[in-house]
Amino acid sequence: MATKTEVNAQLTDRLRELHLPAFRDCFSEEAERARKATSSYERYLLELAEREAEARRQHRIERLLRQSKLPPGKTFETFDLKRLPARVASQVNVLAEGTFLGNAENVLAFGNPGSGKTHLLSAIGHELVYQGHRVLFVACSLLVQDLLIAKRELRLAKALKKLSKFEALVIDDIGYVQHDREEMEVLFTLLADRYERTSVMLTSNLPFSKWELIFKDPMTTAAAIDRLVHHSVILELNLSSYRLEHSKGKKAKAEGKG
Repeated sequence: MATKTEVNAQLTDRLRELHLPAFRDCFSEEAERARKATSSYERYLLELAEREAEARRQHRIERLLRQSKLPPGKTFETFDLKRLPARVASQVNVLAEGTFLGNAENVLAFGNPGSGKTHLLSAIGHELVYQGHRVLFVACSLLVQDLLIAKRELRLAKALKKLSKFEALVIDDIGYVQHDREEMEVLFTLLADRYERTSVMLTSNLPFSKWELIFKDPMTTAAAIDRLVHHSVILELNLSSYRLEHSKGKKAKAEGKG
């Protein structure tokens, strides 16, 4: 008859074969706890299964965070929600629940430079990842260049398919990019490809009335706006620059100490 040590060694090997690392790491500890609590076999097995499920959930979130390329410091913990108008704060609370992804709705954040657009959408993105959703954050300028290279190498369809696997694509600073016609075309192709299929979250310092600077052509501009707005939540961040306020606060604090 095998000893307890031998049984544990065999069990460890089998759990390794079955790819159950949490089971393997804690079955002995949980067994001792179950003996002291006189738990049933079923309760003991349930505790192990829950430990395994939680470990896998944490590993999945860590993987999704790495894939998302979201700015690590731009979360709700570091965002001052009190700066937001009441209506926007209410919208943000709903968006953080992630239900808009199921409807392939878009989130469009407009405001002056420094108003917190990028931080806010990044914070929402982090919440979505914690819920297990696939999110990708990318600067518009880099995204356009990647798509343009893909088009020239005749693999644009493949690149779009890869992006379609992300439930939310966060496109940062679309207003800063002054596209030429070829760049405009690949950006429009992306927006059309995601239309009513997956969500786009973007920030812009330009109102829609000036988007012809981006897409060059009035009809293309109208078509792009139509696809984005059709199913969307628009966040108007008409706020002063957070960076400027923070800088003034630090200066005033320093002068006060002086």
